[in-house]
Amino acid sequence: MHFLDQAKIFVRSGSGGPGAVSFRREKFIEYGGPDGGNGGKGGDIVFEAVAGLNTLIDFRYTQHFRAPRGSGGSGGNRTGAGGDDLVIKVPLGTQVLADDEERTLLLDLTEVGQRTVFFRGGDGGRGNASYKTSTNRAPRQHGEGWPNEEAWVWLRLKLLADAGLVGLPNAGKSTFINAVTNAQAKVGAYAFTTTRPQLGVVRHHQREFVVADIPGLIEGAAEGAGIGDRFLGHIERCRVLLHLVDAQDDDVAESYRIVRAELENYGAGLTEKPVVVALNKIDTLDDELIETLVGELEAASGAEVIPLSAAAGTGVDWVLDRLLDAIGPAARAPVDEDGEEDAVEWSPV
Repeated sequence: MHFLDQAKIFVRSGSGGPGAVSFRREKFIEYGGPDGGNGGKGGDIVFEAVAGLNTLIDFRYTQHFRAPRGSGGSGGNRTGAGGDDLVIKVPLGTQVLADDEERTLLLDLTEVGQRTVFFRGGDGGRGNASYKTSTNRAPRQHGEGWPNEEAWVWLRLKLLADAGLVGLPNAGKSTFINAVTNAQAKVGAYAFTTTRPQLGVVRHHQREFVVADIPGLIEGAAEGAGIGDRFLGHIERCRVLLHLVDAQDDDVAESYRIVRAELENYGAGLTEKPVVVALNKIDTLDDELIETLVGELEAASGAEVIPLSAAAGTGVDWVLDRLLDAIGPAARAPVDEDGEEDAVEWSPV
């Protein structure tokens, strides 16, 4: 399945149906008069966040969404049928943005099952029976029904994850997420093996949390170098970042600074998030060199640096412990197939 995190669509609610102009004329039955019913209400445009979707690819092929209009009223004081609501199902974490220069945020769907009426359908017009008064006993006017609402809007997907992986290309992010989750991210000995975000669920110390891996950043990503920084939006909602630095780099401190500079250029508070720094791929180095590189990286980052080898499993539990500490109570107990949390013994973690 292709990954798509932006799409432009046209949405239009249904117009209200017109009211009817009708008079009751039945032979041998007295008290005839106006009996035109009201028109039906138009259908609403509703956005719903559903589980199990992680791409907007469907909206590349279906871009127009129009709710049906209400039916017109009829004689006998019969109200027209209302138009059915049009429910647009989107992945969890989808934002609806206005089609303007600022991309104004209109709607943010962050909970499974969240349903929001985006455009309300027009109300039906009044039939002539509702215009009858003591001085206007045979009205011939009626309402045409209220108009619909329509607009072009942008959909932008920001995947919901508890922890996000950042680093230069080939820092070992894909190897790490494959080691700690059931994800099957592509791993290769060349840059940008990851071309779209990957999600995986980590189960550690009887708790679970979601990790997001995004394509690697290079210097100038904010200006479009490499894959650019467009995928950074997928870690805006993360509670903690795991910054992986390749121990094979010529200058590990400079590698750290490059990525931090790109996060700062992007903004959105990414540099203010808690961060866990790990020196990856230490399995090919001796202890003395590891200690030297860890010292250089700690001086550059001002934080504790964890020696790590995702391929060999060295330091993985240490990293996961630090991520759990930063995520806190948001880390969930594992859920069984029946949708109920497993009964687990109490743990301080």
